[in-house]
Amino acid sequence: MNTIFSVTQKQLYDFLLNVAPIRPVFIWGAPGIGKSAIVESFASELGMPCVSLLGSQLAPEDIIGVPQIKDGYSVFCPPKMIARDEPYCLFLDELNACSQEVQKAFYSLIHERRIGEFLLPEGTIVIGAGNRAQDSAIVKPMSSALINRMVHVQLRASHKDWLEWAYEHEIHPYVIEYVQMRPDHLWSEPPKTEEPFSTPRSWHMLSDCLYAYGNSLDEQAIDILASSCLSSHIASQFKAFIKQVQSKYDLAKIINGELRWPDHPDERDLLYFMAQSFRAQLIKELPSEHTTLKGNQQQLAFRAKDLIKDLASISLEIAQMVVSEQKGEALPAWFMLEVIRDLPRLVAKKDG
Repeated sequence: MNTIFSVTQKQLYDFLLNVAPIRPVFIWGAPGIGKSAIVESFASELGMPCVSLLGSQLAPEDIIGVPQIKDGYSVFCPPKMIARDEPYCLFLDELNACSQEVQKAFYSLIHERRIGEFLLPEGTIVIGAGNRAQDSAIVKPMSSALINRMVHVQLRASHKDWLEWAYEHEIHPYVIEYVQMRPDHLWSEPPKTEEPFSTPRSWHMLSDCLYAYGNSLDEQAIDILASSCLSSHIASQFKAFIKQVQSKYDLAKIINGELRWPDHPDERDLLYFMAQSFRAQLIKELPSEHTTLKGNQQQLAFRAKDLIKDLASISLEIAQMVVSEQKGEALPAWFMLEVIRDLPRLVAKKDG
């Protein structure tokens, strides 16, 4: 679904407050980024019960009800959970995963807030949500008639909004600290194969599992839990992060010259994680234009070249990873020119 714009969790909340009371809203978004949780929180904030229907599990009669004979006429009796006396929030989750016949049953419910002869209570709010086809989720094309009955918005994951939520809900400190350090790892593209992948929901699950282990949480348990909840490459970095937390190494101290890069063969996963974190910090703190470079940034850039040189003496491959473009993110061009000038072998192509 190509929407005009995407919104963060906070922006979606404000959008629902203003739009949902007057028009049905459909929320597009990848699995696990919090669509359902936001709708439930929104309904709770308004003091309304939230009635959820799962589109992938519905048949048409679940919406329009079953017929009964009354005074010689057939009358459809809507389901009790929908036919209520007081206004409520009707959440149609996975709406774009239901069959075409079920979609038809939603036409009058969404557009007119009516099921047969039954009108939803005045003030009832209708919100739909669904995954996107590119996320390898179970989705079916929505008819143009159904699409045109709703206001559409797309939700994206925001690490700032999620971290604020995580503090309020006492998410495990390991998870919060890691996402603070690597906000780009909060969400990853769903894989084409059947395996875990990282989303706000999977980080929440990992937090619950870490708490469940309590004092018995050891390195093996962390390996199992991270691999069970997260994308494989993020799981390996999370495990390395825990090693860093539990060891003497600290990236700030390495940048300040108080410590050196871990160079023992058994610490290669830790070295890789710290190098990735170092790269993320350079992308975050170094400006795109050399002319806007401030004193502390200039000091970081100068120190960074020495650290990359030291890193190359331990692992040329990891040092090249620091300076290479990844997922469209690259170090500033002016900094790369200095690296090419001072450390030319780092940007040389690998053999084979």
